[in-house]
Amino acid sequence: MPDSPRPLVVGSKCSYFTGKLEAYLRYRELPYDFQPMTPLWFNRIVPRETGAVQMPALRLADGRWLTDTTPTIAWLETQHPEPAVIPRDPLQRFFSLLLEDHGDEWLWRPAMHYRWSYAEDRRLLGDRLAKEIATLPLPLFVRRIMIQRRQQGGYVKRDGVDRDTWAHVEGAYHRALEQLGAVFESRPFLLGARPTIADYGFFGSMFRHFGCDPTASRIMREEAPGVYEWVARVWNARVSTTRGELVAGIPDDWGPILREVAETHLEQLCANAEAWRVGRKRFDATIQGVRYGRLPTSRYRVWCLERLRSEFEALPDDSAGVARTLLEKHGCWEPLFRSDVPPSGHDPEGAAPFGSGLRVFPARI
Repeated sequence: MPDSPRPLVVGSKCSYFTGKLEAYLRYRELPYDFQPMTPLWFNRIVPRETGAVQMPALRLADGRWLTDTTPTIAWLETQHPEPAVIPRDPLQRFFSLLLEDHGDEWLWRPAMHYRWSYAEDRRLLGDRLAKEIATLPLPLFVRRIMIQRRQQGGYVKRDGVDRDTWAHVEGAYHRALEQLGAVFESRPFLLGARPTIADYGFFGSMFRHFGCDPTASRIMREEAPGVYEWVARVWNARVSTTRGELVAGIPDDWGPILREVAETHLEQLCANAEAWRVGRKRFDATIQGVRYGRLPTSRYRVWCLERLRSEFEALPDDSAGVARTLLEKHGCWEPLFRSDVPPSGHDPEGAAPFGSGLRVFPARI
């Protein structure tokens, strides 16, 4: 496999962002090989190729390595431009990227919570990951316990999930199901007859976590079967057969999603950016009236806020006026431009997705 002329995805069949990238490659009908991110591959890729402690990584047929799904998809779009997954219409492009960022970054917490806070899910996924990627010379049950403790400690308890926030974290998932389900009552994808980057932003959590893990998938099947259908539809979409047009403008049924973006994701980005500005490693944030304590400060999420602002500032004047009206209507404008954010320094050379050492997650949380 390492000598195959085809692109190579190195990740996990349980991974949030690996599933997102695979769905995009499948839609584009770009053949690829798959390699689990075992310790051997991790030790090869991180020091020598990407420098980033994350998955997936994508090796192109020419030997170059890419990492971080958002810039990876953006770069692949330049190589395979039609039909565009990142909409050509400036207004749709901006709002689709805003929804993608929300899906990627805000739904991460409930996705990790449902997987690692419930015993059934924790045991099942710990076992799967122990077999797939934790190929260490240790008994399976030891590898499973190591994974469970690492994930539950690092990505649940230390990411603000406790008895005071538990219900709110789960509420984020239920609201996402309701909001997405309302959209899919009238069309197959978020923006029309074919998937866009907004779909792939929500797909990461909705596929390998919410759509597959025992507890969350039962909720999806019972509360939002239309979303369950959409998950399969995105996974099965192919550019040669999934045809049709996008709707005009920004649909009215995106309104509740945009309100949720304003009240949750953008509030978190602002609090994180302020912590970054003053040099704090952790910060508190009040989200929809719920206090989250000691969240890890992330340079990457400062970069996310930078990119969203840059996307808005790049809009033509006529689109910028419409965008601002919609952002103000749904409460997004003020948090999007609230903070005086210093440069994140995440990707100063604009090298992503080819940059080395561009951490998405903090080195230690």
